[in-house]
Amino acid sequence: MKITDKIQITNEDNMELMARYPDNYFDLAIVDPPYGIGGGVDNRKAIETKSGNNLKRLARKGGMEWDRNTPNKKYFNELFRVSKNQIVWGGNYMIENLENTRCFIVWDKMTYIPSMSQIELAWSSFTKHSQLVKINSNQNERIHISQKPVALYKWLLDKYAKQGDKILDTHLGSGSIALACHDYGFELTACELDKEYYDAAVKRIKNHVSQTKLFAL
Repeated sequence: MKITDKIQITNEDNMELMARYPDNYFDLAIVDPPYGIGGGVDNRKAIETKSGNNLKRLARKGGMEWDRNTPNKKYFNELFRVSKNQIVWGGNYMIENLENTRCFIVWDKMTYIPSMSQIELAWSSFTKHSQLVKINSNQNERIHISQKPVALYKWLLDKYAKQGDKILDTHLGSGSIALACHDYGFELTACELDKEYYDAAVKRIKNHVSQTKLFAL
């Protein structure tokens, strides 16, 4: 689905999406795949504690089966084929499929819940020094269990992308990256396999696009 002339979102398997593109088509892939730690009792309890009713329902959906396994080597081979640079959230859980890097991105969530991690790590292909970003993880609107703030994606685009770059996201989730790309004028191609998350993300993105048009009048 083409939401704007620069934002294209599809409901499909990410391997099918990437197979359509030639080598190095995307300048930067920013992805947030499953960390393989879902389904734990502590994790579900934390979600129930901090989440609204909609997110509680999504947390119970399938017992968080979607987060039981990390992507395999074939996925990473394709990701590296179609993109020039990559940022992989949770890369510390997938290190066997990633090269050594000097540039980890450390996100301080600034929200302290004993049963949940206070930071998240992203592996990157860049040769810059590792960086720390402090952005509060609290959000008024949450439609996905692992939803990240739009401000976090804007920070990544500020630091690691340049105008004109084509951005790829293989695990759209809540669509936060799409909101950031829209606001900053980046071209984004993304997909989400889960139909319920896909529909919720598309609705969120369309609402955001409509609101920005309204304020621009």
